[in-house]
Amino acid sequence: MSVTGTVFASRVSDPVTVDRDDRYALFNRDGDTTNVGAELLATWRAGRYAATGTYAYVRAREPGDAGPQDVALTPRHGAGLVGMWEDEDIGRVGLEVYYTGTQRLEVNPYRQESRPYVIVGLLAEKRFGRVRVFVNAENITDVRQTRWDPIVRPTQGVDGRWAVDAWAPLDGRVLNAGVRVAF
Repeated sequence: MSVTGTVFASRVSDPVTVDRDDRYALFNRDGDTTNVGAELLATWRAGRYAATGTYAYVRAREPGDAGPQDVALTPRHGAGLVGMWEDEDIGRVGLEVYYTGTQRLEVNPYRQESRPYVIVGLLAEKRFGRVRVFVNAENITDVRQTRWDPIVRPTQGVDGRWAVDAWAPLDGRVLNAGVRVAF
């Protein structure tokens, strides 16, 4: 088993920002934008089995009209777990689960904060001599931002956009399959 931890911090003084609320303007924001956090990565292996887990905590803050606020589209919590069984002569099977926490949203007429969500994926691969056949399913729970809110805004934004920012997957389930041949 291996475990790795990382801590980080940054500060940007007078950062450039975009105002998209009432007008479209670039300007230097008074004050500092800060980013502090930690990430933990753990991997466990035993024979044909392996698991990797990750967790990240990010506190990214910027000056706002009413005081410090979270930086938009930056989830404070994120986690993942990937498990795999593998035999070089037979094939492999894997499962992945990822969690994304809430995020502050900007200029979104439907909500001020995103919903947290979980994405699940599966992988299966079978070996036939020099040929490997695989099936990969991503986001099998079909998480999509459009399950909560429309993407199209009811009115055009001051910056000309008709769509809100993406804060969750837009494409839903993804299934692919293929054949790999070793030469």
